[in-house]
Amino acid sequence: MDELSSALAEVVGAREVAELARLSGGASRETFRFLADGRPLILQRQRGGDIRDMGVEADVVRAAFAAGVPVPELVASSNQPSAVGSAFMVLTAVEGETIARKILRDDEFRTARELLPAQFGRALAQLHTIDPATVPGLAPQDQVRMYRQLLDTSGEPHPTFELAFRWLEEHQPPPCPPTLVHGDFRLGNVMVGADGLRAVLDWELAHIGDPMEDLGWLCVKAWRFGSPKPVAGVGEYAQLIEAYEEASGLTVDPEVVRWWEVLGTLKWGIMCIGQANAHVSGVARSHELAAIGRRVCENEHDLFLALEGRW
Repeated sequence: MDELSSALAEVVGAREVAELARLSGGASRETFRFLADGRPLILQRQRGGDIRDMGVEADVVRAAFAAGVPVPELVASSNQPSAVGSAFMVLTAVEGETIARKILRDDEFRTARELLPAQFGRALAQLHTIDPATVPGLAPQDQVRMYRQLLDTSGEPHPTFELAFRWLEEHQPPPCPPTLVHGDFRLGNVMVGADGLRAVLDWELAHIGDPMEDLGWLCVKAWRFGSPKPVAGVGEYAQLIEAYEEASGLTVDPEVVRWWEVLGTLKWGIMCIGQANAHVSGVARSHELAAIGRRVCENEHDLFLALEGRW
């Protein structure tokens, strides 16, 4: 920790780094909180085995901040080997809550829950104004092709997923101008306070695609965490769409959002297969990954509801 503290002091230009502490983090990031001359900051360090270019993610965060998206300010970053790590970002610390069930349950967030649907719509509208050409290294993604290949290589037959792929092919929306999309915009990846949305986090899946992907993913049933409300468990479709339209000046086709919601449900089901297989194969032995495999059937059930228009 002493070596890391010294390295952080150097990269952020601080005289003293104090209270360095490791926080919980995701599969691809190690997260630390610290004070630099009394200023609260966050270090995100790339884990070994993650081959994505964290420099692109840093550029996306920088562009989002400049566009007015609620996002922590990037203080320092590098994808070169150093005492900090092979790739890292240092960001301003934003106070709030990320745990979805607390946001959906606790009285502290009662007012926030009323504000969040419109705040999400406005934040996504701001994000989608960014010219993707200003972020070198961003790549377009054909989401249907990507997850078709992942399912094919899993070696598992899933007739429900095949039905969903056929429906997606038959209802493919028209192409749209290339847009920078977050790729994982949902509860759990946003910081929320009593006043609502404070910051959008976790930009490692940003790519070029259809802006409606972000709206549809936000509405996937799994990310409602048991709430009956379709938009992240906190609101109705109309609240999200109206705020997005007002902020962007664009007209949103709810059926296109639904198409992306169906694809999002299918994606999550295939992700669950992959995470369970990582445990079964011994690549990453984990009770959590094993348990996620049991959620494949939940997504099959949710797809039937979605295709019948009953969710």
